[in-house]
Amino acid sequence: MELDELYQDLILDHFKHPRHRQELSDGEVLVDEENPTCGDHIRLTARVENGRIQDVRYDGKGCAISTASASMMAERLIGMPVAEARKLIGEFIGLIRGEKESAPADFGDLAALEGVKQYPMRVKCATMAWHAAEKALGKLGV
Repeated sequence: MELDELYQDLILDHFKHPRHRQELSDGEVLVDEENPTCGDHIRLTARVENGRIQDVRYDGKGCAISTASASMMAERLIGMPVAEARKLIGEFIGLIRGEKESAPADFGDLAALEGVKQYPMRVKCATMAWHAAEKALGKLGV
């Protein structure tokens, strides 16, 4: 199986079985983001204790790319120190925008989304959850 096929399978798995996706009550929502171009929508919440992300959950609707990206992001950020998470968020957004040539070796499964940078109309789909997480950390004051 080719690497591209493995990446497609990984993205489809996160789309069909999103991790940490859960219906949120209005009181839980820290950030509400929408992409008016394609209709993707995400509401996100996070919990930080002692400088470490303890929980990230989201709901909403989106295409395969935005859903998979949100799922992969939540899975990766939980348990991470905030400073490390902020660095990863910046690196991921930079990669998808084409500001970096290739994914760092420690990106792991996130590298599956790197191909999105070849499709400018899909960049917002892949980065929307990451921007929401960045805003959520800001609202939490960390």
